[in-house]
Order: sequence, then structure tokens, then C-alpha cells
Amino acid sequence: MRKGILERLNAGEVVIGDGGYVMQLERRGYVKAPHFTPEAAVEHPEAVRQLHREFQRAGADVLQTLTFYSSDEKLKISGNVTDITGTQINEAACDLAREIANESDALVAAGVSQTPVYPVNRNQAEVKAIIQKQLDVFKRKDIDFYMVEFFKHVEEAVWAVEVMKAGGKPVGATLCISPQGDKDGTPPGECAVRLVRAGADMVGINCHLDPLTCVRTVKLMKEGLEKAGLKAHLMVQPLGFHTPECNHSGYTTLAEYPFAMEARAMTRWDMQKYAREAYNAGIRYIGGCCGFEPYHIRAIAEEMSPERGVLPAASDKHGLWGAGLATYGTSFMTERACREYWENLLPASGRPNCPSMSRPALK
Repeated sequence: MRKGILERLNAGEVVIGDGGYVMQLERRGYVKAPHFTPEAAVEHPEAVRQLHREFQRAGADVLQTLTFYSSDEKLKISGNVTDITGTQINEAACDLAREIANESDALVAAGVSQTPVYPVNRNQAEVKAIIQKQLDVFKRKDIDFYMVEFFKHVEEAVWAVEVMKAGGKPVGATLCISPQGDKDGTPPGECAVRLVRAGADMVGINCHLDPLTCVRTVKLMKEGLEKAGLKAHLMVQPLGFHTPECNHSGYTTLAEYPFAMEARAMTRWDMQKYAREAYNAGIRYIGGCCGFEPYHIRAIAEEMSPERGVLPAASDKHGLWGAGLATYGTSFMTERACREYWENLLPASGRPNCPSMSRPALK
């Protein structure tokens, strides 16, 4: 039997999460921006299945269900579908993730995200009812553990954790906040304390900000837990983009969002640095969110291979740090078959008139 998420983390293992789904599927023509609702799980299961398989082959130990924003309330606001329900999406997404996870010892995590009703009235009962409807499906599908992710307000995330904890499985909770705190100004350390007291087994940060900023925020969460005498596993699943201008407000304020973010994509070498920084900070659940492609997850798996004792299948063709280039036969290429070359490289954008930064929209 495959080991559970807490069994792995309690043993000190590094658990590698998967990458971003809705943005990758939007680029491939299966998801509509900016609402990013996940009806592709019903409409185009083959696309979701393929992306799951790519992340797994790259080294992901966890496959998350495509259930981001999967509620009837969000579907209604988005106007994307008229005849597909949230329950149908949640059921299909669970089945797809489980199908691919069963090809290895990967776990399936079912996630819930912020609700459209919270910003309107902050009604606890309404928020919990939406979350409960998703949980009912996850319980029927016997998902391995639950994720509460992409919450800007810790209050709403706490309500979600309380609901998901009743499902009888481990719960991870990640906020999309900056080192300055959540949207109400609650510091990261206090956010972590509230999430753990609500029942979260794992806490951390996901999306909205770049990797090193997210790691910095998780460090503040860790400090808060230590001061409160609480323990929880730490996790991080950041953006796969460079976002220095908006590392407080989030990447949706950038002029390039959502259709021109490619110029900000991080390289695989950026990801190896991120993975090492996260590991050194005591984080053992390391993955990605929007902008993370399979090769980014492979880079994390490669960086963590000394600790994990294994390389992913997707590393077979090229070797660590470009070692496969050594067989090319020309000196200008063989000299690149080493860690020193790629670590010291300053990648060019190729855009002569491109500004180094843009001006985020004020929010």
C-alpha cells in the first residue's frame, strides 16, 4: 500500500507537488480566462489526463484534482457553462487524478478554493455550504487528502479547514498572501496559527507571488507557529513567474496578466534554486502553481534527488545540469554540460524594447 501524506512527511521525506493546471490548460485551448473554471475535466478529460501524466512523470508525488473554482456559484458567475454542474466536474476530476496516480505510488489531493460569496457578505454558513458540497464528492471518491488553497483571507480559509477536517483525512491549507499578510492585514505567523488551530496538518503559501517571496512568507508562518508552540508540516506551491513589481498585491495586477506572462517564465535552473531554498527553510512539501510546467517539477525532483535517492522518469534523456550536452561533439555546447555554466547564466529576453519591469494596476 502507498504511504499516506502524513506518513511521508513525518518520516522527513521530501514530497513533490505538481504544477499549475488551469493556466496550462488555458494555453492549450481548454480553459477560459480570467475565471479559470475547470469544466475541462468533463468536456476534455483527455487533456486533463495528459497533464496529470506529464506532472507525474516529471516527479510529482501528489496529483491535485482539477477542482479549482469548481462550485455552482462560481460557474454561474463565469458564464462558461450552462449544463455542467460543479458536482459533475468534481466527480470527473477525482476520477482522472486517481486513474493517473494509480500508475505509480502518487497520492491524490482534492482541493477547494475561495468562494465567490465571501467578498460579498462574509457569510460563514454560505461559505461552508459551498465547501461542504465539494467535500461530499471527495469523500465518496475516497481521496487521499484534502487541500484548502488560494485563499486571500485567513478567516475564509479557517472556515474551509473546519469543513474539510470533518472529512476524516489530512488537510493542507495554503494562502495566496505576501510577507505583509492577508488582505485584512493579518500577519503570516498569525495566519498559520489560526489555520493549525482550525485543524490543518500542513500550512503554507501558494500562487500569486514568485517562489522566493513565497518561501520568505512560509518562514514567517514557521516563526509564528514556533512562538505559539504549535507544529505543522510546511508546504509551498508558488507561481512559476518572476514578479518583483507585485510581490505584495499579486500577479493578477500585472499588465501582462493573463495573456502575456510567458516572458516572465522561470527557467529550470531558477526552480532548482527555489527548491533548495525551500528545503533549507524546513519546507518538505515543495510544488508549484500557475506557470509551473512539467519541466519545472522535473527540476525540483532533480535538485532534491540527493535527499530522495531517486530521479524521475523524465530525467532519463538529458541528465543532471545538462550533462547530456557533453555528447554533442562541439566545444561551444559541451562547455555547457555543467552546473557552473547554468547557475551563472543571466538569461536574455530577446526583446530590445522590453522594460525590465511593468507597472502593476493599483488595487
